[in-house]
Amino acid sequence: MEIQALNLTSERCPMALLLAKRASKSLRFGQVLRIHISDPGGRQDIPRYLLNHGFNVEVQADVYQELVIIVTKRL
Repeated sequence: MEIQALNLTSERCPMALLLAKRASKSLRFGQVLRIHISDPGGRQDIPRYLLNHGFNVEVQADVYQELVIIVTKRL
Protein backbone atom coordinates (compact mmCIF):
# COMPACT_ATOMS: atom_id res chain seq x y z
CA MET A 1 0.00 0.00 0.00
CA GLU A 2 1.34 3.40 -0.98
CA ILE A 3 1.74 5.94 1.82
CA GLN A 4 0.54 9.43 1.00
CA ALA A 5 2.72 12.27 2.27
CA LEU A 6 1.80 15.78 3.35
CA ASN A 7 4.67 18.22 3.86
CA LEU A 8 3.59 21.09 6.10
CA THR A 9 7.08 22.28 7.00
CA SER A 10 6.61 25.55 5.14
CA GLU A 11 3.16 26.20 6.67
CA ARG A 12 2.27 27.82 9.98
CA CYS A 13 -0.85 27.35 12.10
CA PRO A 14 -3.70 27.77 11.47
CA MET A 15 -3.04 26.97 7.78
CA ALA A 16 -1.07 23.82 8.67
CA LEU A 17 -3.98 22.52 10.75
CA LEU A 18 -6.48 23.33 8.01
CA LEU A 19 -4.43 21.47 5.39
CA ALA A 20 -4.03 18.47 7.72
CA LYS A 21 -7.80 18.41 8.31
CA ARG A 22 -8.51 18.44 4.57
CA ALA A 23 -6.02 15.67 3.84
CA SER A 24 -7.23 13.47 6.69
CA LYS A 25 -10.88 13.74 5.63
CA SER A 26 -10.09 11.90 2.40
CA LEU A 27 -8.57 8.90 4.21
CA ARG A 28 -10.48 5.65 4.27
CA PHE A 29 -10.11 2.93 6.89
CA GLY A 30 -6.62 1.46 6.70
CA GLN A 31 -5.16 4.21 4.53
CA VAL A 32 -1.97 5.81 5.79
CA LEU A 33 -0.87 9.45 5.64
CA ARG A 34 2.60 10.69 6.64
CA ILE A 35 2.59 14.31 7.82
CA HIS A 36 5.72 16.45 8.26
CA ILE A 37 5.24 19.40 10.64
CA SER A 38 7.71 22.07 11.77
CA ASP A 39 5.53 24.82 13.27
CA PRO A 40 5.43 24.66 17.11
CA GLY A 41 1.67 25.26 17.18
CA GLY A 42 1.04 22.63 14.53
CA ARG A 43 3.20 20.11 16.36
CA GLN A 44 0.70 20.26 19.21
CA ASP A 45 -2.58 21.02 17.45
CA ILE A 46 -2.47 18.59 14.52
CA PRO A 47 -1.88 15.33 16.47
CA ARG A 48 -4.43 16.39 19.10
CA TYR A 49 -7.07 17.13 16.45
CA LEU A 50 -6.44 13.83 14.66
CA LEU A 51 -6.61 11.76 17.85
CA ASN A 52 -9.89 13.43 18.81
CA HIS A 53 -11.43 12.82 15.37
CA GLY A 54 -11.03 9.10 14.76
CA PHE A 55 -7.41 8.67 13.71
CA ASN A 56 -4.47 6.76 15.10
CA VAL A 57 -1.30 8.84 15.30
CA GLU A 58 2.15 7.29 15.51
CA VAL A 59 5.24 9.47 15.90
CA GLN A 60 7.83 8.41 13.36
CA ALA A 61 10.38 11.14 14.11
CA ASP A 62 10.48 13.98 16.61
CA VAL A 63 13.50 16.22 16.29
CA TYR A 64 13.93 19.93 16.89
CA GLN A 65 13.26 20.93 13.29
CA GLU A 66 10.49 18.51 12.40
CA LEU A 67 7.80 16.19 13.68
CA VAL A 68 6.82 13.31 11.39
CA ILE A 69 3.62 11.46 12.21
CA ILE A 70 1.91 8.48 10.61
CA VAL A 71 -1.87 8.84 10.56
CA THR A 72 -4.36 6.02 9.95
CA LYS A 73 -8.14 6.15 9.99
CA ARG A 74 -9.74 4.19 12.84
CA LEU A 75 -12.88 2.14 12.35
